[in-house]
Amino acid sequence: MFTSAIQDYCEYLAHERTYSMHTVVSYRFALESFATYCRETFCCESPQGITKQHIKLWLTDMSASDMKPSSVRQRLSAVRSFYKYLRRTAAMDTDPVATVKAPKAGKSLPVFVPAENTEEMLDYLVNDDSDNFEIVRDELIVAMIYNTGLRAGEIIGLRDSAVSMSRSELKVLGKRNKERVIPFGDELKAMIEHYRNLRSRLLGTDSVPMFFVRPDGRPVYYRIVYLAVRRWLDLSGVQLSRKSPHVLRHSFATDMLNNGADLAVLQQLLGHASLQTTQKYTHLSYRELQQNYKQAHPRAINPKKEE
Repeated sequence: MFTSAIQDYCEYLAHERTYSMHTVVSYRFALESFATYCRETFCCESPQGITKQHIKLWLTDMSASDMKPSSVRQRLSAVRSFYKYLRRTAAMDTDPVATVKAPKAGKSLPVFVPAENTEEMLDYLVNDDSDNFEIVRDELIVAMIYNTGLRAGEIIGLRDSAVSMSRSELKVLGKRNKERVIPFGDELKAMIEHYRNLRSRLLGTDSVPMFFVRPDGRPVYYRIVYLAVRRWLDLSGVQLSRKSPHVLRHSFATDMLNNGADLAVLQQLLGHASLQTTQKYTHLSYRELQQNYKQAHPRAINPKKEE
């Protein structure tokens, strides 16, 4: 049965491969979606009944539904890994996914906040001396993502003991449980101190396991992080196709490169396993360089073409 096989596989990812909870949930979602499609389309209740042709039709239907190629590839990757696991555990004799090719990934560039809008937003955050706990917390979430490049999941999972004021750095447990250390500056340090003071006053204790919490002491969750970022991006007045925590992470990376950061250092700060993943931000930097050149240089645009 699909259900028991998926459950066994997810337990394998969590306990033997030590994948993060976020990654396991993502794999489970993809596999359960695949299983539902197989039941409804092919009346197939087990992974053993799936063939290569079934996989191809599944990919075709996902693409026809206007799903992004990157999302299709992610789901296929989860199913491919699932069937490899079944082969290793002798639950399958053949692998229907082995020779199936994934659709080509699109080359769209990440969305980021232009530097002038980021400055306006962050100046407002830094100068806000509010005593409203939730407002101060949400402002710190926004400032921390932009100043450190943390993922939303890393913000949620950040432990209070991992934020050091004496060293002005924080320790992050990223994807696949890889730890990295990220420094931060004086502005963010002042905001952290203000937030911790309000939190201690509200909860009556300095000892809490998680850094970002709700007024009752429970940890924040994704929607809180998302709405915090959305609110402050709206206040900045910038027009973006997306307004999510990852947009601020992209902005951190882009601004670091535009201001001379080394690509290998940026890779470590972002927690990328491959330098190739980090290199996409060089395209963003070059695009901004082109735009600035066209705006600033008097001969960048052919006057005859403007007549």
